[in-house]
Amino acid sequence: QVQLDESGGGLVQAGESLRLSCAASVSTSRINSMGWYRQAPGNQRELVAVITSGGITNYADSVKGRFTISGDSAKNTAYLQMNSLKPEDTAVYYCKAVVSTVGGLFRRDYWGQGTQVTVSS
Repeated sequence: QVQLDESGGGLVQAGESLRLSCAASVSTSRINSMGWYRQAPGNQRELVAVITSGGITNYADSVKGRFTISGDSAKNTAYLQMNSLKPEDTAVYYCKAVVSTVGGLFRRDYWGQGTQVTVSS
């Protein structure tokens, strides 16, 4: 069972920054991608940013130019640097990892428990 340990959420004012961390309990060699999703009350969960094992990144249009996703393979950790935060960024942020099984035959999705980000105006 793969565990994802998220941290870094909190309450900030508009224009400020936060950095989220997601540490995986599995070797980076088995991780195909890691991403951040968010869900605001009454809304569906949506992709924020994703990074592949090859370093390719993809962002939601709403965060391009403000958020940066990165990874540290030595720590099995992905980060989401969030700058110029807006009230509409308020949501629970979830980390997801796509992990290959031992032997590499299958892939499974694993989710973190979520961390609250609240941006006040």
